[in-house]
Amino acid sequence: MERFPEKLKEARQRARMNRTELAEKAGISRRSLFAYESGASLPRKDVLRKLAEALDVTVLYLTDDGCDDPQEGRAREDGIRTARERFGAKGAREAAELLDRNSAFFAGGEFSQEDKDAFFDAVITAYVSAKEEARRKHAQRKKPDGEA
Repeated sequence: MERFPEKLKEARQRARMNRTELAEKAGISRRSLFAYESGASLPRKDVLRKLAEALDVTVLYLTDDGCDDPQEGRAREDGIRTARERFGAKGAREAAELLDRNSAFFAGGEFSQEDKDAFFDAVITAYVSAKEEARRKHAQRKKPDGEA
């Protein structure tokens, strides 16, 4: 069980980046990165996402002391990122809430990470499709009379 500062430093080293390179890739200062790696401070959620993306690990891996797989939760995080890119912060919150509510299906059962990822992919695909359909229908209602 490792803590965030150790995981961050090890992930950076596995990615063969020095602090300057990671700081630039994540869009943060070298001083901030040093503070995170030394345990002097913790990053905000948006910075944590940027660090995880730059290191190609999940936020779950960095933040959960019991998580040893750098890719655990990848489908969930990718789905939330897709919702954020298409529908903004509100879409990301909705997608995260939807996934959190549906993760209860896994309680008490033994499911592989592959099965969980497939489930999360399906839920996000359905969410994005429904949001886009609602957006199209709403846009059609907004068109002035006489336009097709």
